[in-house]
Amino acid sequence: MHRWLEMEGEAERERLAQRRKAQSSDTAERSGETLLDLVIRTHTTGLGGRYLITLAKRRSPDRLPWNRFKVGSPILLSDNRDEDAESLQGVVSARRVDSLEVAVDDWPSSDRFRLDLSPDEVTRKRQSAALQSAAKATGRHAQLRDLLLGEREPTFHRNMKPPTDISQRLNPSQHDAIRHALSSNDLAIIHGPPGTGKTTTVVEVIRLLVARGQRVLACAPSNTAVDNLLERLLAIGEPAVRLGHPARVSEDLRQHSLDALVGRHEAMMVVHQMMREAEQIERQAAKYTRGRPAPGHRGQQRQEARELKRHARILEKQAIADLLKDARVICATTTFDDSVLDDLRFDVLVIDEACQSVEPGCWVPLRRADRLILAGDHLQLPPTILSDAAKKEGYAVSMMERLVNHYGDLVTRQLTVQYRMHESIMGFSSQHFYDNTLIADESVRRHVLSDLPRIQNDLVSDDPVTFIDTAGTGWQEELEPEGLSKRNPEEGRLVLKQVNALCEAGLAPSDIAVIAPYAAQVRWLRENAIYDQLEIDTVDGFQGREKEAVVISLVRSNAIGEIGFLSDARRMNVALTRAKRKMIIVGDSATLGSDKFFQSLLAWVEKTGSYRTAWEFAD
Repeated sequence: MHRWLEMEGEAERERLAQRRKAQSSDTAERSGETLLDLVIRTHTTGLGGRYLITLAKRRSPDRLPWNRFKVGSPILLSDNRDEDAESLQGVVSARRVDSLEVAVDDWPSSDRFRLDLSPDEVTRKRQSAALQSAAKATGRHAQLRDLLLGEREPTFHRNMKPPTDISQRLNPSQHDAIRHALSSNDLAIIHGPPGTGKTTTVVEVIRLLVARGQRVLACAPSNTAVDNLLERLLAIGEPAVRLGHPARVSEDLRQHSLDALVGRHEAMMVVHQMMREAEQIERQAAKYTRGRPAPGHRGQQRQEARELKRHARILEKQAIADLLKDARVICATTTFDDSVLDDLRFDVLVIDEACQSVEPGCWVPLRRADRLILAGDHLQLPPTILSDAAKKEGYAVSMMERLVNHYGDLVTRQLTVQYRMHESIMGFSSQHFYDNTLIADESVRRHVLSDLPRIQNDLVSDDPVTFIDTAGTGWQEELEPEGLSKRNPEEGRLVLKQVNALCEAGLAPSDIAVIAPYAAQVRWLRENAIYDQLEIDTVDGFQGREKEAVVISLVRSNAIGEIGFLSDARRMNVALTRAKRKMIIVGDSATLGSDKFFQSLLAWVEKTGSYRTAWEFAD
């Protein structure tokens, strides 16, 4: 794992260097990890004295190009015209269609900027330190390490009295998973297929653990997933403290961040007063005076200022300790800076969306806990890995996937009732990935577009699934000019035609998603779509999301049956499970049919009567 971390770090640095060499927007911005020719639209100060700078395009201020910048992403802000100029490090603190807000410690010295996603070396160092700590561990940490490496068997309270306080709103499979997690002495896994209420189940587990007097560290690999956990906990009246850089926390939840809570602590008035006094004394010590001060007087002043600051920091640290010792639930990303916790330990570590974390990330919070509960779906997207060599060696296998494969049903419980999709939309994934175990809840089992207000069902079909076959049309894929990503403009036109038909029938553009596996197709679709509220993104961008209707563009169409990374069935599982009431898939069966997964999908759409040809939609 140490070696894989090094390989991944090198791959990230090489990628950044290549992007910085590409100065034209056509090439540099293509990856979605760079934005050029930005200007400052507005700025404020906040978040611990940091500058919050809103950046927009200089020449096209109404919309940013498709990009991978998310709230919490580490960034480098630099002069657009001088590649040798020093960069400012920061994080994305807000994201909008036309702008990005970034938090930086210093004011940037330029009037035109470039923004790059930055290699996250700090996170990598924390992961490496956690691996070293696990290797040398003793006591409970060592026992968990051995269990997670398959050298000890997990145990359970088999005769535990069934809890009677589980929420009756939850279904039997959720109850079973919760009982299983509560009975675990070491490790439990909650497997949550799409739409099955995994996070709802995790939050109920946390509530019950706290009710039993236990302290919980609740983590997830991304800031968005942590914020989702925190929001759900607050909604059921379970107070929690959010750790992490305030700019990485959703604006609506920042009042629950440690920084905000400490800022409201009664001791902080004294801390701020002491810091102001110290700064005033420092200014006096540096001030020129006509009269010659007594020998050593300036030194005494500086020493007095240092002592005031030292006492202020002690008071601040005590305020933090006061807040954390009373917190029953603390929420953080898996790779948070745990030095703020001092010697705090937790009865249980819960990691939601565990399959999206590389394994070293899970070892960071493990140092603090006596038991571990993992939740996720190893049959959806794995962690994103840049190093092909590390991926081939196994770095893309998450801790949860590895443990499910090793321990199986001994530690794992799967949720079976899904609350998102019409049963027809659910059907193929249930059959192919989950052994036909999924059941559509009655509330969604038969819901269709015409159940929504303002839908004119004479303008749109209520068929939940439609596969539109472009075979024989001659709509061939192409490489994006000067790029490596694939696009298919003719297929894109048909996709947008389907979107327009949905909107004309009364469905709001904001209720529709267009998913394409290739960034070049996403860019083409965004440039040609007429609705600003229409979401168009890659599969990765829609993990954990849902829309009333989803249109999927599969792009690949060639004479040799080459489908590239479309062959990653887990990625397709995500795409096929985002729609609630209607899913339209557009693709070339002649090309896709060379792959076993797509053979199964095509057989299923034919069997269910969902197959159409592109000729049926010609003008």
